[in-house]
Amino acid sequence: MNGADVLVRRLADAGVRWVFGIPSGPVLPLIEALRQSDIRFVLTTSETSAGFMAATVGHLTGVPGVCVATVGPGATNLTTGVGAAWLDRAPVLALTCNVESAWLERRIQMRIDHCALFRTLTKDTRVLTSDSVDQAVLDALLLARLEPPGPVHLDLPEDVAIATAAMSGRPPVVDAALPDCSESVARTVAAALQRSRRPLLVTGLGATRLHSRAHLRQFVERHRIPHVSTLHAKGVLPESHPLWCGVLGRARRTTVQRLVSQADLIIAIGFDPVEINYEEWIGTTPLVHVDWQVADVSAEVDVVLNAGGDLERATESLCALPPASNDWDTDRLAEHRRVLDHELRPPTTSFTTDQVLDTLRARMPSDAILTYDVGAHTHQVATQWRTDLPDTCISTNGWSSMGFGMPSAYAAKLVHPDRMVVSVVGDGGFLMTAGELGVARRLNLEVPVVVLNDGWLGLMKVKQERRQLPLSGVELGPPPDSPPHYFGVPCRPARTAAEFQTAMEWALALGGPSVIEAFVDVAPYSLTVFDQAEPRTSHQ
Repeated sequence: MNGADVLVRRLADAGVRWVFGIPSGPVLPLIEALRQSDIRFVLTTSETSAGFMAATVGHLTGVPGVCVATVGPGATNLTTGVGAAWLDRAPVLALTCNVESAWLERRIQMRIDHCALFRTLTKDTRVLTSDSVDQAVLDALLLARLEPPGPVHLDLPEDVAIATAAMSGRPPVVDAALPDCSESVARTVAAALQRSRRPLLVTGLGATRLHSRAHLRQFVERHRIPHVSTLHAKGVLPESHPLWCGVLGRARRTTVQRLVSQADLIIAIGFDPVEINYEEWIGTTPLVHVDWQVADVSAEVDVVLNAGGDLERATESLCALPPASNDWDTDRLAEHRRVLDHELRPPTTSFTTDQVLDTLRARMPSDAILTYDVGAHTHQVATQWRTDLPDTCISTNGWSSMGFGMPSAYAAKLVHPDRMVVSVVGDGGFLMTAGELGVARRLNLEVPVVVLNDGWLGLMKVKQERRQLPLSGVELGPPPDSPPHYFGVPCRPARTAAEFQTAMEWALALGGPSVIEAFVDVAPYSLTVFDQAEPRTSHQ
């Protein structure tokens, strides 16, 4: 066996099924080793997309997603995808294939210091050697999964890939047990509920990694506590539930914040401030934070408890608490949801994104997966889309990179080939990753891609308008006539809700990839996305 063989064998043993990337001379030994294994090498159009696909696989399966790039520009392209895994907490193994070891410290064509490049985006970065490759891969696969999960980078010089190597490593002995904070959590929450008249539960990214959400649901139902979530935590608690009240910091944020501001206690379960800082929305309301990690929070927040540890045990402990009464009115919560739904759909005679989403939601089964891109529509999707299941509404939030939606959908379809997967992207994000349609065609992935074509970088247009700046650098041009295909993938236009519904039926009957260009009106975003001042740390 050579170094590449050992690496691939360890990946297979860990349950890896795909490696996403683009070949080059230094990558060829790895691709040959993959060819002789049960792991499929998936050729992407860009290394960035390979990183997005690996992040999606890692998030959906818990097994590190794997992406590979060549030296220099391949590695720099890969960093954007790896960044998504870093800030969105997805286990990923990022491989870069480098020049031979003798050249690693020389100034030569294409070579840069890969470890320096990936150091701030990963949990660890290491150059492989012939006598360390096996142990290093074992260590990396474990580290990527440990809380908080994230990417690990390995650099594989070409001579190491082809040199003789042995599987002599041992699985690292690591005490992965997290502190048991359940007793302090139960005691603090019980006391806080006795003092509170309007408690509110907030779920975040960390809650998506719970193996069981039943304890959390039992807790809110026993105490009749309304709940909101972050973008990533959609579906951790069912959004059809009469206690569900919205998504933080997204479309119609004023409406959601109005209810949040009525709370006299915030119980945050799995809340990760990388999604939205506490300081942006909590005000002076007392906070009980329970996550896998303690929160990075400023002194201006009234923290009753900041607990980091075993979230499974902590949520289970909440179920044993005796019921506590509160003053939330069921009818007023129902009125809040009615108003929110109404405000998400401004009256208009034009074809709008909310109509696209309503048509999709009516057509897609409950376990279908929607992936979506970054832009103005991100805010609309996050609040309007309803799901009762976790990991069925997927985007990048911590990293918030345009171009995520389409590659993520194709990765989700590989993981769940028997479930419906649809991607909604803006025209700007589509232009960044349109080449990945070639991947869908090559693999015959039955994933309709809905392009919201409004001719603008819609979110930036709204921001310039709100800051009273002239529109500049945000116009993509008038919507063109829809082409019959992109890279061999058939396409249909839709300029009305009825046309879109017909196009969706056409797409779902094809048995392969498709594109629907929905020519929507950009104007309603001004009413739904920014219905109040921008948050201080909003970079989208």
